[in-house]
Amino acid sequence: MKKLTQLFVLLTLLFALPLQGYASSIKTTVATNLGVDNAAVTIRDAKTGEIVYSHNGNKAMRPASNLKLLSGAAALETLGVNYRFKTNLYIDGEIENNVLFGNVYIEGSGDPTLNNVDFQEFSRALQKLGIRSVTGNLIGDDSAFSGNTLSPGVEKEDESYYFAARTSAITMSPNEDYDASTVIVTVFPSKVGAAPTYGVTPNLSGMVVSNQAKTVKNGQKNTISIKRSYNSNRIVITGNLPVGSTSKDWVTVPNPTINTLHAIKTSMMNMGIRFDKTSKIIRQQVPEQARLVFSNESKPLSQMFSVFMKLSNNSMGDIFAKAMGQQQYGVGDLPSGANVMMDYSKTKNISMGNWRFVDGSGLSNQNRMTSIGITQLLYEIQSEPYYQTFYKSLPVAGNKERSIGGTLRQRFTSTQLQGRVIAKTGYISNVHALSGYMKGESGKQYIFSIMIENRANGIANIDKAVTAIMKQL
Repeated sequence: MKKLTQLFVLLTLLFALPLQGYASSIKTTVATNLGVDNAAVTIRDAKTGEIVYSHNGNKAMRPASNLKLLSGAAALETLGVNYRFKTNLYIDGEIENNVLFGNVYIEGSGDPTLNNVDFQEFSRALQKLGIRSVTGNLIGDDSAFSGNTLSPGVEKEDESYYFAARTSAITMSPNEDYDASTVIVTVFPSKVGAAPTYGVTPNLSGMVVSNQAKTVKNGQKNTISIKRSYNSNRIVITGNLPVGSTSKDWVTVPNPTINTLHAIKTSMMNMGIRFDKTSKIIRQQVPEQARLVFSNESKPLSQMFSVFMKLSNNSMGDIFAKAMGQQQYGVGDLPSGANVMMDYSKTKNISMGNWRFVDGSGLSNQNRMTSIGITQLLYEIQSEPYYQTFYKSLPVAGNKERSIGGTLRQRFTSTQLQGRVIAKTGYISNVHALSGYMKGESGKQYIFSIMIENRANGIANIDKAVTAIMKQL
């Protein structure tokens, strides 16, 4: 019996020694590359969930876009992989001699993928009813969402950029990146010394353009800047554009509902539907007497989810949060969405400590998560039926295909590292994060979460740390 006890102790020590060795070598790696006080790191065995190493694991840190791991997982469970956003088309009044003597209504639910192709479907639906002209107004019902359209903490100087777009229940995306509430402005050279030309996708959408740029000779520096003036619908193009080159940028719209209605109206007019000169664009709930004539459905959540995660789409994150709040609490705002995310975390038995969420994108400095909690989420979700949708949506390190590598396509690019890190990136000012799954040198799978603050060359240092840790594992 004594010999059996000694053997058991020996085996226990033999299995513990590798873990102790990991912890010691990883500790040195973390201290060297990430620092001590402003870094949080946790690593788990992906199969057992056992914590292999943790440093400041319970310290609440700003997660940046690593918050999308939670908002995305919660959306897949709460809304469902087959969830589709609906945008309804109503009319009231009477139709006589191809004229609608009444109003056209657009009722939105936040579809982040709504685009010009969908606008044309609205036009065809009206034309099938024989409508060629409208005497009334184009009215938008965005009451499914409420509260501020701007994510908390967006700085004044960032409001023009796509990552800080406003979100409402009626919005649009100019292409399949689904950066909702933006338009794409493309600038083309003309004659040297003259102003360049430009195009706007899907259309001007109620915006105006101030073109102050100049075409210059081939070979000169491209200094084009495309920005929206703060708190206005004015897009300003400045700088020099060399012959033989173009410039393109995404610009946010100041009022997603109204700007999207302008885009829809322009598209309808291009499709041959005329509006009376007195017709206006306004926000108002659909009245009871209005008739539903067409319902546009987005692709299912599972099919848009990869864009959300791989490209770290902020507007989709906030829209998902609002949609969850509307479905679970009947209030489509960010605080309600944050409550759903908290509820979801509790059902997964995640140790949240002093977690805090104020959006679904991670853009705000007010958000807080822990690396232990994030890794617990990534472990628990492996048993969920939507795990494959979640896992396949994560960026794959070193894969140059944008639709696969996403925000990691230019990281971990060496042959021995490609594809070994499948993880969500995160960045806001003075914050860098990376959390997901990685394969150790042993071939075993691990779950990890790294968040650092106020560290110069944050991406490079995280990548050095992860590379070293994979060798140690």
